[in-house]
Amino acid sequence: MDEQRAVAWTEATWLNPPLTVEPDGADLVVSTRDKSDFWRLTSYGFVRDDGHALLTSLPAGSAVEVTFLAVLDELYDQAGVMVRVDEQTWIKAGVEMTDGTPHLGAVVTRGHSDWSMAPVSEYAGREVTVRASRSGDAVTIRARCENGPWRMVRLAPLAPEVTAFAGPFCCSPQREGLRVRFTRFVAGPADAALHATPDA
Repeated sequence: MDEQRAVAWTEATWLNPPLTVEPDGADLVVSTRDKSDFWRLTSYGFVRDDGHALLTSLPAGSAVEVTFLAVLDELYDQAGVMVRVDEQTWIKAGVEMTDGTPHLGAVVTRGHSDWSMAPVSEYAGREVTVRASRSGDAVTIRARCENGPWRMVRLAPLAPEVTAFAGPFCCSPQREGLRVRFTRFVAGPADAALHATPDA
């Protein structure tokens, strides 16, 4: 992706600040609050909107990338990128622990949440980058492990006229104290085409 710029951690704003936030050189290390989560109604019947997200503006025609390291070892531990309009309209995408294995997936919420995922045991304990690209009436989510190839995760609708924000997120629905090291947060132009592969 050309013309990337680093987003300073202090430039973005926390939605539900984590238990701890610790700058460590260029990285940001956060610890989650107890039973933090983002979910809306589907199947479980409850609404949770107390996960942690560090958000900056995501105007139409732009993209963000978030890179992180985390030991996901409890059920539903998760980290990645969030795209947020309001509490009923959002996307979270990244890596989540379920069925004893890390899964790459996304939850798209428009009134009700859905959930798609695929196992990625090879991602365990390794640096992951998740990219959200907003173009036209859609957000394209891609991810990669370290310097591996980009993998398509999700194409989801997002009205071009709405105001949206995006950035790193994490939560731990079953516990307190998931530690996530965010190593990179950059913004830039949206992908040129749906099947374009962003530059490293």
